[in-house]
Amino acid sequence: MDFGGRDMISIRDLTKEEIEHMLGTAEGMELSPPGDILRGKTLATLFFEPSTRTRISFEAAMQRLGGKTIGFSGAGTASVAKGESLTDTIRTVERYSDAIAIRHPRDGAARLSAEVSSKPVINAGDGANQHPTQTLLDLYTIKREKGRLDVEVALVGDLKYGRTVHSLAYALAMFGAHLTLTSPKGLEMPREVISDLQKFGPRVAKEDDLAEVASKVEVLYVTRIQKERFPDPEEYERVRGTYKITMETLRNARENLIILHPLPRVDEIAAEVDGTRYAKYFDQVYYGLPVRMAILGLLMGAV
Repeated sequence: MDFGGRDMISIRDLTKEEIEHMLGTAEGMELSPPGDILRGKTLATLFFEPSTRTRISFEAAMQRLGGKTIGFSGAGTASVAKGESLTDTIRTVERYSDAIAIRHPRDGAARLSAEVSSKPVINAGDGANQHPTQTLLDLYTIKREKGRLDVEVALVGDLKYGRTVHSLAYALAMFGAHLTLTSPKGLEMPREVISDLQKFGPRVAKEDDLAEVASKVEVLYVTRIQKERFPDPEEYERVRGTYKITMETLRNARENLIILHPLPRVDEIAAEVDGTRYAKYFDQVYYGLPVRMAILGLLMGAV
């Protein structure tokens, strides 16, 4: 399966078979690292928004494969602060690199970048829209922990602005997962996302009681309430802290429950949960490394 030269903008651009191939490639890279297959290659990381895990894991993945990275973190350090357009930035950076990973606060920015770039563009998160590499590492985590993807999953928290859950819900539905949606009032999953899910025919339910949800599902995927996405600060204050996973929440949890979180977290998972058998969110961080190694190797035609 040839991915060389392709962009990765949305999980919707990938077929089920292509996702399976990427996950299989990631597992191969985790269990048997391929060495310096990207020696002489350069990845540009253009992060117009703050990032810890995504940016560092891309850089670590590139280094593990023998390549190098250039780029910036924060729009204030780039010429965009002087008024340069995004398209001019992309046309400049592609001259120095073999692929571009971009995070941007505006929906559609990654797609626009791909339209003007002759090099592969990887969407590392565009506004409240998509975050496909996070989705792939989430799927990889579930498959490594559960052995399959047709699982019972609850998506908890900000389902309106949370780009990770938009991408993940679509991908999980593709693999026949059963979805439960749990969110504060006003932060429900957008109708258009639910409409997309329905074409795959999964069971989609809504449930407000977290303890009840934890007693029924195999995977609890928790997201923070994203203050930076709210157009109205008062709306954020009204819903912040609405849902929090504590030991009390897990009192009747299924024995095989795992808790995932794309991170960063604020207060939606209590620290007391970190030491339990349920907590897999830091393992999830680790799984981002082989997944992004696979993505880079595939898109740059080295695998």
